[in-house]
Amino acid sequence: MKVLVIGAGGREHALAWQCAKDNNVETVYVAPGNAGTALEPKCQNIVLDNKDTDNEHSAVIEFCQYNDIDIVIVGPEAPLVTGIIDACRKAGVQAWGPTAYCAQLEGSKTFAKEFMQNNNIPTAAYQGFTDAASAKAYVDKQGAPIVIKADGLAAGKGVIVAETTEQAHAAIDDMLADNKFGDAGSRVVIEQFLQGEEASFICMIDGDNILPMATSQDHKRAFEGDTGPNTGGMGAYSPAPVVTDEVHNKVMTQVIQPVVDAMNAAGHPYTGFLYAGLMIDDAGDPYVIEFNCRFGDPETQPILMRLQSSIVDLVTAGLAGQLPKEANWDERPALGIVIASKGYPETSSKGDVISGLPELDDQQSVKVFHAGTDFTKEVENLDININTQSANAQNDSDKEIVTNGGRVVCVTALADSILNAQQAALSVAGAISFEGAHYRRDIGYQAIARED
Repeated sequence: MKVLVIGAGGREHALAWQCAKDNNVETVYVAPGNAGTALEPKCQNIVLDNKDTDNEHSAVIEFCQYNDIDIVIVGPEAPLVTGIIDACRKAGVQAWGPTAYCAQLEGSKTFAKEFMQNNNIPTAAYQGFTDAASAKAYVDKQGAPIVIKADGLAAGKGVIVAETTEQAHAAIDDMLADNKFGDAGSRVVIEQFLQGEEASFICMIDGDNILPMATSQDHKRAFEGDTGPNTGGMGAYSPAPVVTDEVHNKVMTQVIQPVVDAMNAAGHPYTGFLYAGLMIDDAGDPYVIEFNCRFGDPETQPILMRLQSSIVDLVTAGLAGQLPKEANWDERPALGIVIASKGYPETSSKGDVISGLPELDDQQSVKVFHAGTDFTKEVENLDININTQSANAQNDSDKEIVTNGGRVVCVTALADSILNAQQAALSVAGAISFEGAHYRRDIGYQAIARED
């Protein structure tokens, strides 16, 4: 089999790595990938325009057709929102993910909130605004803390948890007046602040059948103790002890099943990964903070470290409408720590040489998934001539690896407890260095307190 993974982050490295473990897989192409996927056995980076909306994602489709790609797995949200699944289906290419209609659950906060309200899915009270003065007046009436969200896609950073009305006003100005998030911030959603413990609940859905993945918890704040600005995620662990069997059942019946039923009723069956970011209150009741239409990052890394079933088999079953109800999991917990570049999340530093990266197969229980990495010399990845179906690979092993984005790597460890997984990840993370590198040392602290 040949698999194409779309994307460049840690999530895509983990997906490609898992696909390559399947004995039936010959090659995993990653578009565009990163330094980690370039070095991964059976994986090859390629350059494709996966944002080609004018030509209906023709570059991806032509590559798949001329190179006999069996399965396409789309990692990031942007191509999903712009209809890459719709285009692939029209061309007869087997691609895993939701259609553009369903991807609005992530692409528009307003769509998602109205969808939840119309289908009785528990979520925070909210109101949407395009005018800064009206938004500020609403904040003044509601008080703080309060949550300000850019309506569109903002790479996981368009959410501000304002502790004061002044912070809320500043966030509104950034989004509506100063255009900090571009078109994504031309409309804002202002939400009630929810109390409780967060969890990530990710499923595979084939239109009718639901396969819950292992639960996880993400750490969005930049600094220890869950302080500082929101990021795309500074670390995650799996499973999340806050999701008890009772909570799990509530999430399935009150959140996931209503999404499946409502999308089917609308004539747009949901297929692909569905991510529900949850707040679990003291009574064990879940409230949806956000929906994502893909696997979370960095949750993917610890979840896929624990997955013992073949992700290729699961996607194949999903494409056939035959998802099983359960997958096989390593009973041990896994924990991932993101090492970010200087200035993240406000800015990112590129071109800084990274030292201390372990060899790919140094340790079976610790894996370093690359995200914002590249090589010192420009990498030609694969020189693809679609018309002749030729591909010329190159050896990248002699090049230095450098930073190429905000979140650089995610050091992920399996162990017999979350504490031991944290310590194993910290040990490897401590050996990795580059200018401005920073990471949290308390990832998993809530679960560790529960273990104690």
